[in-house]
Amino acid sequence: MTGATTSVELRAHNRVRLLRAVHDCGAGRTRSQLTRDLGLARGTASVLVAGLAEDELLHEEPAAGRARGRPTQIPGPHPRGPVALAVDVREDAWELAECELGGRTTVLEVGPHDGTPEGALAPLGEAVAAHRRRLGHRVAGVGVALAGPVRPGGLVDIGHLGWRSVDVPLLLGLGPGTPIAVGNDTAFAALAEARRGRLRGVRVGLHLHVDFDVGGVLVVDGRPLQGAGGMGAEFGHMPLGGGDRPCACGAVGCWGMDVGANALLRHVGLAYGGGRGRAQAEHVLATSEEAVAAGARALGRGVAALVNAHDPEVVTLSGLGAELRERAGEALVAACEPGLMSIRRDRPPLIESSALGWRGALLGAMESVFDAFLTIEGLELWRRNRGDGGPDTPERQNVTNSTFAEDNSI
Repeated sequence: MTGATTSVELRAHNRVRLLRAVHDCGAGRTRSQLTRDLGLARGTASVLVAGLAEDELLHEEPAAGRARGRPTQIPGPHPRGPVALAVDVREDAWELAECELGGRTTVLEVGPHDGTPEGALAPLGEAVAAHRRRLGHRVAGVGVALAGPVRPGGLVDIGHLGWRSVDVPLLLGLGPGTPIAVGNDTAFAALAEARRGRLRGVRVGLHLHVDFDVGGVLVVDGRPLQGAGGMGAEFGHMPLGGGDRPCACGAVGCWGMDVGANALLRHVGLAYGGGRGRAQAEHVLATSEEAVAAGARALGRGVAALVNAHDPEVVTLSGLGAELRERAGEALVAACEPGLMSIRRDRPPLIESSALGWRGALLGAMESVFDAFLTIEGLELWRRNRGDGGPDTPERQNVTNSTFAEDNSI
């Protein structure tokens, strides 16, 4: 059921469906394939595509390899169409990308930072503002992934960096109502894995992202489950590793103390903490089999506990988690198996590396922007604002602020 009661409402609904289908398939299916997928009449699809092209939302290109007859057209992003600005803020650097409808991503800037909220977010805000001025009305929104739990209003806590209730939109210099989605990096990575990676089509999956420590989230029917306040699934702060070290989060024995770059550094006696030592950790990963095996075993023990609790079909690993699997997969599986309940051992879940590498959080930030944009309201806003002079005009800013809300539901 669409809920549409008039031909105008049905057309608006089908415009969204078609754009969503183009985006979800990576702009890789022909118009005739999309028409069949969506159950549309050919004439209806032609009218929709023509209207979306006129609104600079879609542009068709001939499919490659067609030698005879009428060329098959593939709908894709318009060269003057909407883009998402997506950011992955890691503990020691940020990465800013421009993302088109369909998911094609171009990295614009990478900036190291000093680990403080102001040192990380103020220069990033300047970069975002410069690209918003350049792109004008084309910016559908800004998605920001951060390595910590995010509360409503875009407030983030990153215990090992000393961040407490940091107002991300404020420090980025984005005004109230600016189209922005702020979320946890693991939750965003899981969202991307469900849309474009190995969790696509998986009913219940578990995604774990390992950087300086480990984070994880359960994915059900394509959506990461983040709890009532958006701060659930902090698997890295569960006592799954059997240790007793105090964690910067305030708890003792957190699993994240034994898995990730900090654990690698500590294993070989190097200084760690505060988001420093990425290069040294990568050197340890490449040179110390003992440290890698220890990290893989700790990862495997925690995976077993989570599998017992959640019964996922597939477990995906990104970041250093994928590298631990590739370098010490046997140790990981050997540590996981004894921790599984006997009924789980007969059919254990697959443990696989992410299909998206380190880009999962960035792509998830993109998806959160397009989720807000690919709505009837979002497309109507685009139609009204197209060519109005860009985001710095009062008209554009007021309309944007009144239409988009912060999205912390991921």
